[in-house]
Amino acid sequence: MTKRITLILVLGFVAWLFSGFDADGRSEAFKENIYNPGILKPTDSVLKVKVGDRAPDFTLPSVSGEKISPGQYLGKKNVVLSFVPAAWTPVCSDQWPGYNIVKDIFDTYDTVLLGITVDNVPTLFAWTNQMVVEDDALWFPVLSDFWPHGAVAERYGVLRPDGTSERALFVIDKGGIIRYIDVHDINKRPPLEGIVKAMEKVEESK
Repeated sequence: MTKRITLILVLGFVAWLFSGFDADGRSEAFKENIYNPGILKPTDSVLKVKVGDRAPDFTLPSVSGEKISPGQYLGKKNVVLSFVPAAWTPVCSDQWPGYNIVKDIFDTYDTVLLGITVDNVPTLFAWTNQMVVEDDALWFPVLSDFWPHGAVAERYGVLRPDGTSERALFVIDKGGIIRYIDVHDINKRPPLEGIVKAMEKVEESK
């Protein structure tokens, strides 16, 4: 790891750890509308893909109105898929803004992040707009896997029986191959270091 990347990682990770992302800087309306589902079963699905598989391609609508597909980045960018269970819930509302302070790490590893939930586009539009602190909008596309409901999550094996998705991360290289999977405890935010190490390995293997 270069000194520059190490510095970015250290500074970003320290900010990630100590910021808390507890919505303190956000509007009262945002905080009041966060729904707490309580403690859930950590994982409740069976993966249908594994490291080394070609990532199933898909096309989903985004909050911006574009149709987005991992396949459009083939040969151009590595891709991280970030599935989160549901809009307007505590951990999800912390996790994605956290990626904003470490955007430089994704840029360093030539990687794009795609955020995915099973919510519909209007719900995601309202949620992500309220998530913004001081005009710091999410830098990555937010995609709706609403209809057919959870079809993409189902293809990857991260659709839970209650219709939400797991809190899951997939790192896909420029050739479209899955290089890292973390189906995380749904009640906890995944550690940044896992994604960073995976992106680093992808770069080292080029």
